[in-house]
Amino acid sequence: MFSVIACIRDDHDIRLIFVAAFTCLMGSLATMLLFARAQECRSHQRRYWITAAAFASGVGIWATHFIAMLAYQDSIPITYAVSPTLLSMVFAILGSWLAISVAFEWDNSMSFASGGVLMAFGIGAMHFTGMQAIETSAKLSYSLPRIVASVAVGISFASLAFVAFRRLHRVRRIVVGALLLLLAICSLHFTAMSGVSLTLETDVPSEALAIDRSFLASIVLAAATALILSSLGAIFIDRHLTDLRGFANASLEGLLVLRDGRIIDANERFFTISGWSTQQVIGAVPEAFLTLDLEACTEAAIPLETTLSGRDGKAIPVETVIRSITYRGHECSVLVVRDLTERRRAEQMIEHLAHHDILTDLPNRSLFDQRMRQALQMANRKHGEVAVFCLDLDRFKAINDVFGHAEGDRLLCRVAGILQRVAEEGDTVARLGGDEFAIIQPMRQQPEAATRLAERILVEFAAEMDTARDPTAVGVSLGIAIFPRDGANAEQLYANADTALYRAKRAGRGHACFFDAEMDKAARMRRQLENDLRQAILRKQLYLDYQPIYDVGSDSVSGYEALLRWRHPDRGIIEPETFIPIAEESGSIAAIGEWVLEQACQEAVRWRQPASVAVNLSPLQFMIPTLYDQIERILRKTGLDPRRLELEITEAALMRERTAVLATLQRLHRLGVRVVMDDFGTGFSSLSNLRAFPFDKIKVDRSFTGALEHDPAARSIVRAIIGLGHSLNMPVVTEGVETEIQRRIVIEEGCAQLQGIFFGKPDIGPSQQFPDMDRAAG
Repeated sequence: MFSVIACIRDDHDIRLIFVAAFTCLMGSLATMLLFARAQECRSHQRRYWITAAAFASGVGIWATHFIAMLAYQDSIPITYAVSPTLLSMVFAILGSWLAISVAFEWDNSMSFASGGVLMAFGIGAMHFTGMQAIETSAKLSYSLPRIVASVAVGISFASLAFVAFRRLHRVRRIVVGALLLLLAICSLHFTAMSGVSLTLETDVPSEALAIDRSFLASIVLAAATALILSSLGAIFIDRHLTDLRGFANASLEGLLVLRDGRIIDANERFFTISGWSTQQVIGAVPEAFLTLDLEACTEAAIPLETTLSGRDGKAIPVETVIRSITYRGHECSVLVVRDLTERRRAEQMIEHLAHHDILTDLPNRSLFDQRMRQALQMANRKHGEVAVFCLDLDRFKAINDVFGHAEGDRLLCRVAGILQRVAEEGDTVARLGGDEFAIIQPMRQQPEAATRLAERILVEFAAEMDTARDPTAVGVSLGIAIFPRDGANAEQLYANADTALYRAKRAGRGHACFFDAEMDKAARMRRQLENDLRQAILRKQLYLDYQPIYDVGSDSVSGYEALLRWRHPDRGIIEPETFIPIAEESGSIAAIGEWVLEQACQEAVRWRQPASVAVNLSPLQFMIPTLYDQIERILRKTGLDPRRLELEITEAALMRERTAVLATLQRLHRLGVRVVMDDFGTGFSSLSNLRAFPFDKIKVDRSFTGALEHDPAARSIVRAIIGLGHSLNMPVVTEGVETEIQRRIVIEEGCAQLQGIFFGKPDIGPSQQFPDMDRAAG
């Protein structure tokens, strides 16, 4: 260490040493700046910046060495041979290139450390090659330990320089890396120089062409200056010009720069969109690729849509707009070309989704209506016929509930495939929603064509959907209406096909029915009533009448039965016998039954006397899993004592899900609600039902009561039922008592309670009939 310092102090001009150090620092900074630029670039651009960094580093090392050699002071005159001098520069540049390439090859700490080692060997190779260029009358000799030490020191600092650049960030990696690289170059040079000795000789050969020290100084200074200026200039140009091109290439739009009507430049996006090469585009007129009028495009304030001719001959939809710019010192125009392919594809997708079912990709209701009107218009012009099919899947709801919606979706797609296979060209198969499908069969000879299509559908379903083998298989019912005989417009035609479908389903499902005006009149009326009934509660068309129940023992009214009525705005009063089956079939019985229960309990709460209120439950209401919770909630909400509520059920309620129904009845019984067997004697297993559940009361069906006066068998049945009630300790109510004779007979037989118009017709609630019974009036 001290010998190196002594060498610098005693054998060198300190002023030139500072010049050498400054030159080395500038070269190192330039190298690190180019390092940073190389690291930022993609792999195909990086090699150019690696080459530039290697040149900067090699020239910097070479300049540092020879400026330092100029600072070396000795009494013996020294010149430098040209060939080794130039060779030393080549070694410096090649060594730097190899070191930097290795560092960036894997771009990790180990590769950068290896690059530092190679950089030190490159510095050493340049140094000792440059020393061989010395021409003097003395013999050069080296100290091997000093040579090894110089290379080791160079390796240490060069590796640290590379690793520091890799690990540090921003300005710190440039500054720290440059300083460490400076130390690597200078320490290797001066350590090696401290081991050099010159011995005078008179016969040392000299190269014919040698470089004088002063001339070498000029070369070195010029090279160092060129190094600094070229490196900084390259970075400046790259930042301000190359980055601008990169900015243009990053644009999503294609850009064409025009001057005098011709293309002088274009960005990469335009080449990507069109497929044309740079040689084919530059110098051409834009009309060669674009269908546009340049003057109209220039005058337009908004973008214009046109087409771009791709290299593959494909017409690409684009949007263009032209703007004026100053480019390379000239007034030019830039034509912006925006690719509309994805937008058009998205618009087509949106258009498709707006008119097609997402699940099955069949036309939806909107497109179905459009195709229907088009078919009818064509049929009107050509005096043709159009058949419209309404299809409904049998058992689909049950399968969807049991196997889940995913299986239901798979089944709908399978059905769509079947219908598309059997339909002919020109037919429209649509899914209108849920399990509802429809087919338009235009311009065929009818009804023969519709019959053939219906048969194909039923045969295909029978083959594809075997319920014996596949529990998820479904059937299909079809309703068919034909234009013009079954409807003059699309709405009427579809409505009649739907009416025919309703009749097909009532015929036992798995059938196809053509619309028949006479046969479907009742069906249409029933469907209309079904639709009206769904809105009856909201429209306040339903109301309750109450019929008194006469107690024989106390000779007074002991309760009332709530009887549902429907006041239709057009048809007047509709009897329960008419609309209750419709409500059960359509599923609206659940909402209606809940409304009846709540209204009856609210009415009973207003009575001063604790009379009971009886409410009929449909067998379908027992299919509701929350029936008990519903009744318990209504009792709690209204405040009615559960013991005042009587629920009348028929034996039909015990025919399905018998175990679940009995469990619900037992819970209601424990709550305090009384359960009455209605229409007793008309079912199939009355005695077993009485044994299975301890009913609180039995009601004799009115059909027996009406025959008491003239049919001894009816009287025997009534006597048996009343006797059975006594033996089971159950009160018996006889319905339908209308005459004095009937009253007397059932009392003689021991009936406890009577009900019928003899004691009072069904009427408004007692709280309205007798206001003094109202709690608020008390």
